[in-house]
Amino acid sequence: MLTRDVLADPVALTRALVDIESVSKHEAEIADQVEQALAGTALKVERFGHTIVARTELDRAQRVVLAGHLDTVPLHGNFPSRTEGNIMWGCGTADMKSGTAIALHLAVTEAEPRHDVTYVFYEAEEIESEFNGLKILADRRPELLTDASFAVLLEPTHGLIEGGCQGTQRVLVRTGGKRAHSARSWLGDNAIHKAAPILQRLREYRDRTVDIDGCEFHEGLNAVRISGGVAGNVIPDECVVEVNFRFAPDRDEAAAEAHVREVFEGFELEFVDSAPGARPGLDAPAAQELLRAIGKPPRAKLGWTDVARFAVLGIPGLNFGPGDPNFAHKQDEHVEIDKIVEGADVMRRWLRERE
Repeated sequence: MLTRDVLADPVALTRALVDIESVSKHEAEIADQVEQALAGTALKVERFGHTIVARTELDRAQRVVLAGHLDTVPLHGNFPSRTEGNIMWGCGTADMKSGTAIALHLAVTEAEPRHDVTYVFYEAEEIESEFNGLKILADRRPELLTDASFAVLLEPTHGLIEGGCQGTQRVLVRTGGKRAHSARSWLGDNAIHKAAPILQRLREYRDRTVDIDGCEFHEGLNAVRISGGVAGNVIPDECVVEVNFRFAPDRDEAAAEAHVREVFEGFELEFVDSAPGARPGLDAPAAQELLRAIGKPPRAKLGWTDVARFAVLGIPGLNFGPGDPNFAHKQDEHVEIDKIVEGADVMRRWLRERE
């Protein structure tokens, strides 16, 4: 149970959340407990499936969003949590129950923040976008988000601000051929052999780096899967190379697609997935205040996060959380306890201090 004592301590709260199994699509128990914890506050609380929205109504000059997802990837021998010295181990410790714990801790302990705050605890971030609780909320009840001027997503950043995020596209690059018996291969046309130029173009591709608001984004175009072949004695008539393009947020999705088409000119392409990036959003006054509270320079988010959903709504946002993103989704996932304490202190100062 999320008792008053647990809610008052972000470290104990992290441990309690990690010890509630909440693999994507199984967030009912953790959502129930979060909802019960918020019910005793002055916040206006609404629930949508297993997504909880809690809002202050203090008539402040501006509103900010603090958001964290409740789900984890599947367990891998790393549940429940265990603590050794300064390290808490367990599924979701880094991504992102330590960050979500900070948001929930602030929601129940900071009754008079200097900004109005919308807290969002949402389901199904780790799986297909159609199930994502923040996406569903943005689609169905955008007014609960769009009155905010700034958003913080408590994704793992190891205690630094990571501005914006990369966009991502997946494309299938196909070659065609003609089947034949491999004993008489000259009667066919080998589609796998014809994929060699695709791989050569990827080998010769030079990634672009771009500085946006002091954050250096590094793009990448890589083959992530290849398939082809019919049987051990058949010349294949199709080969498909799946390519992932991680692009800087100075490109929109159309520009990213145009670039991929240029790289693979002459080949049949099928774009199967695309999501926009988000610019760092560091010009927002609330972002500048948070930067001062942290006292360390920002860096680019190399990956895609839900700050892109806020960007689509016209809300600048950034990523900040105690977990180390390099350990997200790993069997040895963990978080440093002092990073949880420091992260909670930073966010508390940010919500309390007045100009």
